[in-house]
Amino acid sequence: MIATLLALSLLSAVVAPEPSVASPAPATEVPEGMVCGLGKAFHAGRRAALRAAFEEGVFVFRGLPETRDYAPFHQDKTFWYLTGVESPDAALVMDKASGREVLFLPEVSKMTEMWNGEQWDAADAWVRALTGFDDVRPTSELLDVLRELTAGGATLYTSFQPHVDLAGCFDRAGPFDRRQESDPLDGRTSREKALVERLEAELGVKVRDCAPALGELRRVKTPEELEAMRRAARAGVEAMREAMRSTRPDLGEWELEAVMSFVHRREGATGPAYHAIVGGGANSLVLHYSASNRRVRAGEVVLIDYAPEFDHYTVDITRTWPVGGRFSERQAEIYDAVLAAQKAGIAAARPGAKIADVERACADVLKERGFGKLIRHASCHHIGMEVHDVGRSNKVLEPGVAFTIEPGLYEEESGIGVRIEDVVVITDDGCENLTAGAPRERAEIEALIAETGVLDWQDQ
Repeated sequence: MIATLLALSLLSAVVAPEPSVASPAPATEVPEGMVCGLGKAFHAGRRAALRAAFEEGVFVFRGLPETRDYAPFHQDKTFWYLTGVESPDAALVMDKASGREVLFLPEVSKMTEMWNGEQWDAADAWVRALTGFDDVRPTSELLDVLRELTAGGATLYTSFQPHVDLAGCFDRAGPFDRRQESDPLDGRTSREKALVERLEAELGVKVRDCAPALGELRRVKTPEELEAMRRAARAGVEAMREAMRSTRPDLGEWELEAVMSFVHRREGATGPAYHAIVGGGANSLVLHYSASNRRVRAGEVVLIDYAPEFDHYTVDITRTWPVGGRFSERQAEIYDAVLAAQKAGIAAARPGAKIADVERACADVLKERGFGKLIRHASCHHIGMEVHDVGRSNKVLEPGVAFTIEPGLYEEESGIGVRIEDVVVITDDGCENLTAGAPRERAEIEALIAETGVLDWQDQ
């Protein structure tokens, strides 16, 4: 097949020469399906807020290149946050002094568009209307513009944070980059570090990191961001409910993962926010279990930690339930302690508190009930565009801050692992549980398991 595709490509190149950027002016109508993230006003506001955090400077950001595999393209989170552009080989330059903003896109390639569909390119008139950028140039001019803007000695900023796309997270990407660079048989540096090195070599300037300022912007969510998270929550909740309905003894962990992935995508999600954790029995004790290769058995619990990404925003949902449909006495004892701890954490989540206060509220309940030795992890982390999102956890909580509350207990002797996790956002007088639609009360869970699920219908 590859040989056939190659032959067709070569033939097309002969009979249909690549047009130049100077081809007839393209239509200004936005092609169906093309969107600018959460809207050009949102992304323009994020750029303005970033510039406002600095007294002076020039900012440069590069989007991700075309994929290495036959896989859909997903934009780097930082670049998307500032532009809303979901297309390869793009770049952004901003000048604080003049307010100038330049979006860089590849030159038009009819060959690429023939194989992959409409691409964002510098000749597309609709890009300006869609994104709000008046100045759109070919990516080949990026260095020339940077030389012009830094000629007077302006400070150059970019983000040193590792790039992240679908199902990615800085706390996985960073260690990966460091291991790769220190590997004596590899030694490749990260894309971000390479960018800094090349900018300094080409422009003769010192490049500084603006990631801390971006992290502070991302810590407090705007109404547009929270609505995107609510869309992700609706898809994630419906998938978790369907997994409960479909659970039966001897079902494969992979089947529960598959039915949840189906519901996520059917609800409009882009894909997974992180790899599915579907652990039955002893696998429920493994915090980031990912194999999904065992069958769940009667008498066990199954712990599922799985949620989608929607419009570049994620949620994080975990529920635990009995495979056979009824909690045993010990399962119920552990489960009730975790649920009580989570409720205490949710009650503590309010403006003026800190994440440490929420963590303490969860831990105190578990320790009071005699389960302190079964605690394996903290109960909270920021969430947003990444499932473990950027943001300083020692800051006072304020409206718009979103994070998880996920106490858990893990008992090796019985093979019972229980975690209950929801995403909350701080409001003016407390917090809103975005994922509350996924059942937590034991009676409600048992009633849902008794219903007929998608996998039951498939087996008939």
